[in-house]
Amino acid sequence: MKYNDFYNDFKDVVSSESTISKHAVLNILKKHSSTISVFDLMQVSAEMNEESKYIQKSYREKSKGIYAKNFLGRLKYVSSDENHYEKSIDKEEFIDALATLKSYNENETISTKTKFPLIYAIISLYTTFILEEPIHPVGTPFPGSLEVEEHAGIYYCPVKDANIDSPNAVCKMCIAEQLDF
Repeated sequence: MKYNDFYNDFKDVVSSESTISKHAVLNILKKHSSTISVFDLMQVSAEMNEESKYIQKSYREKSKGIYAKNFLGRLKYVSSDENHYEKSIDKEEFIDALATLKSYNENETISTKTKFPLIYAIISLYTTFILEEPIHPVGTPFPGSLEVEEHAGIYYCPVKDANIDSPNAVCKMCIAEQLDF
């Protein structure tokens, strides 16, 4: 399943100005989030459950709850977000993020039957550029009993540096910094 329309909708936004309006990006995210049905969410949830069977049992349940709430559940916030965001988005960072997500979508082989890549892109862009939060929310568990943390308004991730060059990771666009442990 290809999502060229999603990425093409950003062409005017990134080519017209030196800065990018959060409002313009949010409108595109809203448009595409409205194409995701409850059936689509059920399919993606089932896919995530299937893939989570490979996660260590010690943190599988906690991570499944966080992903359901903050990944799938966040879609309703995208479509109902009526906030007026004053700040602009850094154009180069946004273009790089789109390229990362588009590359991920083109390389995706397992999830091509669901709307996982579209949801992944919407939530990653919304969380990073609209909300200015880390893609994995505070409390997301990782191996070694580590999790995403927040201290004095700065977010820290225990696996950012280890995954920064992974072609399927959105770590390079995430605002979290590496957690020193």
